[in-house]
Order: sequence, then structure tokens, then C-alpha cells
Amino acid sequence: MGMTIAQKIIKEHLLSGEMVRGSEIGLKIDQTLTQDATGTMAYLEFESMGIPRVKTERSVAYIDHNTLQSGFMNADDHRYIQTVAAKHGIWYSRPGNGICHQVHYERFGIPGKTLIGSDSHTPTGGGLGMLAMGAGGMDVAVAMGGGAYCIPMPGMIKVELTGRLTGGVSAKDVILDVLRQLSVKGGVGYIVEYAGPGVETLSVPERCTITNMGAELGATTSIFPSDAATKAFLEAQGRAEDFRPLASDPDAEYDKVISVDLSALRPLAACPHSPDNVKPLSELSDIRVDQVCIGSCTNSSLTDMLRAASMLKGKKIADTVSLSISPGSRQVFSMLAECGALTDLIDAGARVLECACGPCIGMGFSPNSAGVSLRTFNRNFLGRSGTKDGQVYLVSPETAAASALTGYITDPAGPDAPQADISIYDVPEKFRINDSGIIAPLDEEAAKDAEVIKGPNIKPFPETEPLADKIDASVILKTGDNITTDHIMPAGSRILPYRSNIPYLSQFCFEVVDPEFPKRAQEMAPGIIIGGQNYGQGSSREHAALVPLYLGIKAVIAKSFARIHAANLVNAGILPLIFEDEKDYDRIQQGDALELADIHAGLKEGRIIARCPAEDGPDIEIPLRMELADRQKDMLLAGGLLKYTAGL
Repeated sequence: MGMTIAQKIIKEHLLSGEMVRGSEIGLKIDQTLTQDATGTMAYLEFESMGIPRVKTERSVAYIDHNTLQSGFMNADDHRYIQTVAAKHGIWYSRPGNGICHQVHYERFGIPGKTLIGSDSHTPTGGGLGMLAMGAGGMDVAVAMGGGAYCIPMPGMIKVELTGRLTGGVSAKDVILDVLRQLSVKGGVGYIVEYAGPGVETLSVPERCTITNMGAELGATTSIFPSDAATKAFLEAQGRAEDFRPLASDPDAEYDKVISVDLSALRPLAACPHSPDNVKPLSELSDIRVDQVCIGSCTNSSLTDMLRAASMLKGKKIADTVSLSISPGSRQVFSMLAECGALTDLIDAGARVLECACGPCIGMGFSPNSAGVSLRTFNRNFLGRSGTKDGQVYLVSPETAAASALTGYITDPAGPDAPQADISIYDVPEKFRINDSGIIAPLDEEAAKDAEVIKGPNIKPFPETEPLADKIDASVILKTGDNITTDHIMPAGSRILPYRSNIPYLSQFCFEVVDPEFPKRAQEMAPGIIIGGQNYGQGSSREHAALVPLYLGIKAVIAKSFARIHAANLVNAGILPLIFEDEKDYDRIQQGDALELADIHAGLKEGRIIARCPAEDGPDIEIPLRMELADRQKDMLLAGGLLKYTAGL
């Protein structure tokens, strides 16, 4: 039987386990990346391992999230990351140099290599033919130290692309259509691989848009072949030597196959408050728009910006609309300036923001109360924009530009919409290479005497404990389905500066769901959280596990978990449990006392019983299963990933 592209890369990097779906495999990791909202904790964790220098081929620390420096906190974190990177062999991308995923595929990504990053949109690199996966900061720390990255062997989903995109339709509409077909949990346990004749019609930046937002499927990652388009992109980046052709075998087998006819596709939007709440623009044309944001790691490439600029050239945005532009990298920014597109954007009324994540994680440019914001981003979770009742729609750059001009959601493929035409700009075939924003680490000799500087806002991560054989705890919170890590540990300008200060951060935990949760958790500790389907979807932020740990949460019981969050819970020493019968979810209420007994024996069997005292009659018994690899069971018994690793 032939192999898929992902299976070929996995086979080349397999350190442990067998390539049998669902069984745990350990992979050699070639590259890692961090961003500053998760990087501080990742590097504190790496330092605690006592390894003097990273053992990966390339590790890069990016500053792109917390660039709003309204106090000392973010600046101190950046100084710490820069000094720890210099000392331990990690490349450093300065604030303003660009968004980690955009810069990484431009300057460092290599087809056929493995990459993990402490950001859930690391699968962006799959557009270049990498096996690129989001992970928790502890997993990244272990990989930098030379350890394996362990995941369940994924199944394979094939997305067959046919035809060619027509005017006004873009790569963003492709992934929105895939989300419409599969949903935000349809990719859990799978790698999504794109194939078919339509693939060759898409450029690398277009492919990276698709793999980036593939994170919203819950997939392990997404990947494209490495072909002539890949080679052309790397040559234009001055990195021709990094090219390697990659394709699936003709007889490769897939667990699922879906298809997208690019020629028949029409512009789409993900409506509030989920990336899979996808509707055609034809159903949304009467919606008035207050704000438009073009950028983010999904749609901030040079091509994206040029398409929007060509549509806005010589025109003015509607009086009722505020428009922001966030180029994805310094390279994109400088090339927009050189070809005149930046002037066209400014003249149309756009506000140009820094080359950073910015509005995507609620760091500035929040919409007005109940405002409608069209964003070329990848997430529209409730409150993520920084405005709790903001109505965020996810759209393509073409839809964003067309709507900014009219003040209403506007179909860019409609007869009256301006058409994108990047040929009006004189753009060179070679990208403008300027790596002045990237700082190489010190050599090993100089690094020995280098100082790592930690500011007063940087606190150690919470102390973990070996898993007890019995847990008596109260249900502190009961949630519904699709609880995201934004619900658990929000982002935004009020909160992000404290990502390296878990005690302070804890007061915001579950703020969107239940503002009283932190106080109640501390008063009633130890505690248990009850969740619905797909608990912990979204960002890979390990703070969504570390903060509940600090607040005394010992276990989370859910109908199902998102992959990265479940792993982060185990890494932090919190026990993730799954209802054997989902109907039992209704038998437990917030405030109930639960007893989890004989846990150590249950680890061996993969099953335990939760007991809940009933008002009348015998205790309620609820069977729970554990979807844990043997290594994860040992980690829990040791007290989490770091203590487990230290004991090896």
C-alpha cells in the first residue's frame, strides 16, 4: 500500500511507536517556534531542564503577540526571551518583524521537515510541505531539548481539489468550505491532505492560508504537496537549496475523502461565533459593517495585501467603516511600500498597523459595542476581539475590501464589485529579503557567560504534584460544547501582558463563561470541571491548563477533548476523563461532590468510576474512560511532563 505525504514524513522521523492509527508515536522534531504570549513559559520550562543548548536544527522565538507596550510587562518578557534565546541557541525575531507563521514559511520553512510551535496555527507550514503542528509550550521545550514529540498516530483525510478559483473567490473561501463540510471537530484525530488537479493552481501563500485555518478543524495538521509552486516560492525567497519534491503515492489510502470544486466555489463568511458557522455572502448582504480588519497569520501575505489594495485603489472607504491593515511581515510591508500599494491603501482611508497579530488576539482595534467586524482572521470566538458583544465575521481579503467600500457585507464576485488585479503593481519576481529583524544566537563559547534577564512580572509556573490514588473534589464549573481555550484563558490587551504571571492571570480564568469561577475555585479547591463536546478547542495556549492547575483543578471530565488541550492537561498533571456514556453528562451538576477512587488501578485499565452522593438512595456511579498513552499515564503519576522528563 502506498503512503500519503504526511505518512512519508512521519516514517522518516519516527523515533518510537508504530504507525497504527490511534497508537502513540514519538517524532524527531527538526524545527520549533514560539511566540511571546506562550514563549516565556516555554523558555522557563526549557531552562528548568538544565540543557545548555537546543538540539533542533532550527528554533526561532518570535515577538508578535504582546507588542502593545503600555507598561513594563511586555517589554520585560521580550528582553527575557531575547536573552534566553541568545544563550541557548535560538534565533530571535524582533517585535515588528512579523507574525511568526508568515515569517517562518518565508524565511525558515523547509518541505519534508517537522515543525512544532507553541501556537495552534503552526500548521501554516503545511502549505510549504512541512509536517507542522501546534503544541503546548512544555512539548516545545522538550523538543528543543532533543526529546520526541508524542502524538496519537493520526488518520488521513483527503481533500480533492478540482477546477480553478474564479474572480472574487480566494483561498480563504476554500478553507471556509472545508469547515462547512467537516465542522470545527471534524478534523480531530486526522491530518488533512490536499490533492487533485486544483492544487497546482494555488500559490504557496494561498496554500498557507488554507493550512493555517485548518487548525479550526481540530486537525493534527494540514499539508500540501511540495511541487513546482513550492520550488518557485523558495527560489523567490533566495532559498532554492531548501526545495524538496513531495507527493503522495498514487495508491495511498485515506480514511475520508471530500472534494471542493474551485470553479464552482463562491465567496463565503464564517458568522459569529464559530469558524464553522459558514454561510454564502448572498445571505448576508443586508448586514451593515462597522469595522474591517485585513491581516493576521491567515491572510497577511503580499498577494493578500495587493489584492485588497488593487480593489481600493482610487476609492474611499465608507464613512461608517474603520479599516485596518496589518502586513504579515517586514518583507511584505516593505514590498507594499516599494510598489505603491501601501499608498493606495492609505489613500483609501486604511489605518496601517504594526506587522503583528494585533486585533486577532484582542490586542487593539476592538470593534464598537455590538459592532460588526469583518476580519480576514481565523477565529471569531465570543469576546476574542476584545469586545464582549462584538459580531465578528471571517472573510477573504477581497470580501473585506469590497465591504469596506460599501459599508455592507458585499460579494466581491458580484457584478458591481471592483475586481482584484495585482498586475497593476510592478512587483519583482524575487522577494525583497531583509532579515535585519532576525537576530542569530550567540556561539557556544560566548553563550557560556551570557546573562538571562528576568523582570519582576515573570513568575515560575505552578508546582505540579504526582497524581493521587483518590480525588475528592467539587464540581466547580459545568460548561457546554465547544468550550475554547479563549473561554478558559482569554487573550486581549488587559490580560496578555500577564502571560508569565500565573497568579495574576488566574483572576481572568473562565471570565467569559462565569466571572465568579476563580473565586469559587479557590474557595472550594480541590475542584473538577465538567465539559461537553470538543472541550478546549482553539489555541494551543498551555495557560488554559496551567491556570486551572493553579486554581486547584485536579480533573476535567468531558464528552470529548480537543487534541492539544488534552495533552496540555496531562503535561500539567491534570487528569482528563471522558464520559463512557454521554448521557451521564446530565447526571452531574455544578456544585456536586465527586469521588474518584482507585485511580492508579484505573490508569492501567483505562477506566474509573466517579461516585456522586445522591440525596436519596445509593450513590450515582458514572463510568469514565481515559484515552491516554502509557507514557501519559506515567507522566500523570510523576506529576506532569517536566517532572517525568527530569526523572528519565
